[in-house]
Amino acid sequence: MKRIMTKEEWKDVLQLSSHTPCLVLKYSMTCFSSISALKEFKALETMLPKYVVIVQKDSEVSKMIEKELEVRHESPQFLILQGGKGVWQATHYKIKQLLLSKAISMYVK
Repeated sequence: MKRIMTKEEWKDVLQLSSHTPCLVLKYSMTCFSSISALKEFKALETMLPKYVVIVQKDSEVSKMIEKELEVRHESPQFLILQGGKGVWQATHYKIKQLLLSKAISMYVK
């Protein structure tokens, strides 16, 4: 799991998703549901690249994700990227390993 801290790193991840599906978790360090989501995300077993964005520290990246993927900002927010765009998302207490695994099997080609 790697943290996305700059706009350039975000652009690199989005570009990577053009040929390799990627998983991104945006979370808040002060929100209980975010802490729970981070634990679930860390425990998720997958071969796909996993990235995190800390919304308080990397707010410009968070805003860029919202704008480029045309998704409303949520925290926590889990995103599956594929083909250079977001193909699925979950927020708050819906970020559970089982649901994420099912979404990956359904949406990742």
